[in-house]
Amino acid sequence: MTNHTLAVDLPDEMQMRLKRLAREAGRSEADCIREAITDYLEDWEDYRLAEARMKTNLPAIPLDEVERRLELED
Repeated sequence: MTNHTLAVDLPDEMQMRLKRLAREAGRSEADCIREAITDYLEDWEDYRLAEARMKTNLPAIPLDEVERRLELED
């Protein structure tokens, strides 16, 4: 996989928070940024999928049925 460099201007407060959190986690700032972007993209994709599903007017699946199908029942 090829990596690409992306320059982003951050407000001072955000940069300080990023440095502090990366240091506390023992990780690089770049690793923290990559993880944050990955999480955001996954959430955004999930949202768009849910939005598309809502537009189809398919019947909802009750939570207990989802848990049963995924074998998540206790």
